[in-house]
Amino acid sequence: MKKLGFGLMRLPLMDADDPKKIDREAVCRMVDLFMEQGFGYFDTAYPYHEGLSETVFQEAVAKRYPRNAYTITDKLPLYLLRKEEEMEQIFQQQLNRLGLDFIDYYWLHNVGTASYAVAQRLGAFEFVRKKKEQGKVGHIGFSFHDRADLLDRVLMEHPEMEFVQLQLNYLDWEDTNVQARLCYEAAIRHGKQVMVMEPVKGGTLASLPPQAKELLEQYRPGLSPAGWALLFAASRKEVAMVLSGMSDRQQMEENLLVMENQPPLTAREEQTLLQVAEILREKIAIPCTACRYCVAGCPKHIAIPDYFSLYNSLRRFGPEQWGNVSAYYNNLTQTHGGASDCVGCGACEAHCPQHLPIREHLHQVAVALERDEN
Repeated sequence: MKKLGFGLMRLPLMDADDPKKIDREAVCRMVDLFMEQGFGYFDTAYPYHEGLSETVFQEAVAKRYPRNAYTITDKLPLYLLRKEEEMEQIFQQQLNRLGLDFIDYYWLHNVGTASYAVAQRLGAFEFVRKKKEQGKVGHIGFSFHDRADLLDRVLMEHPEMEFVQLQLNYLDWEDTNVQARLCYEAAIRHGKQVMVMEPVKGGTLASLPPQAKELLEQYRPGLSPAGWALLFAASRKEVAMVLSGMSDRQQMEENLLVMENQPPLTAREEQTLLQVAEILREKIAIPCTACRYCVAGCPKHIAIPDYFSLYNSLRRFGPEQWGNVSAYYNNLTQTHGGASDCVGCGACEAHCPQHLPIREHLHQVAVALERDEN
């Protein structure tokens, strides 16, 4: 089984500041390359690209390839649900957006402490199970961003779930917040295969400091940092698929080459990656994956992931980069709220899969970037 899946949440854009302005021609070219190389697994969700990801899938894949040539995954957005009847409405809307009458894999999206309570109250697990019985979906499961003890509980209470989609990468493997290793082990204890999301942690692992690069270069000269991250996830025995949110053809070409030609990591190589993780923790101030779930409900329209990325750059490369980082920050604040405009409502934190203290981090950004150059 070819383990690389095309995640449709970071598609190429014609305007980097507008997730709705997708470069559809570029997407079609990327899809063609993906399919030509014998891959065919696509992953989307209701909120990706503010609702346009599913529609773009229809245009780039469903209308251009026979149904048996690809596999599509979609997700029921638990965070949007208020009433039981909304599940059917959303599901039908997703079928319309995709241009399909059958979804291969259907997940409950982002199960965590709060959303699990919603799913239980509204019967979401029963809903997806019935969709499978009705022949509307092929397989059911859920994506998960929480602690391993909750995952163990969910799988114990819902053994009918076939797969679990986990955030799994070498930076989060031993992280006490994400608990990637513990979650992976919980899934396999319950006999579930794992689909991997965020193997490159939103691009964080695609660029490494020199010290980390030197460590890896000893083993596989020329292998890119992103390639190392993909192989870490793909080398797990119970991992069935590794998703990559590829944003341009170059990323796709690189990932295809890695997943087709590189053997699994050795134990020594995996230990070296965990050493790299320790180096990165010293350099990454805010471990944001730029999923943008935090942005939609912000009353001040603050560009949270973009500001965190700039802050991380400042921390990684030092004070001499303040001028460049500040210029980008000032440009963004022309069309978005600034970090100091945060009203502290906490809507962003309620949707953050990484459980980041976003309000606290925004204060750090404001202190660092909203100051006079002199």
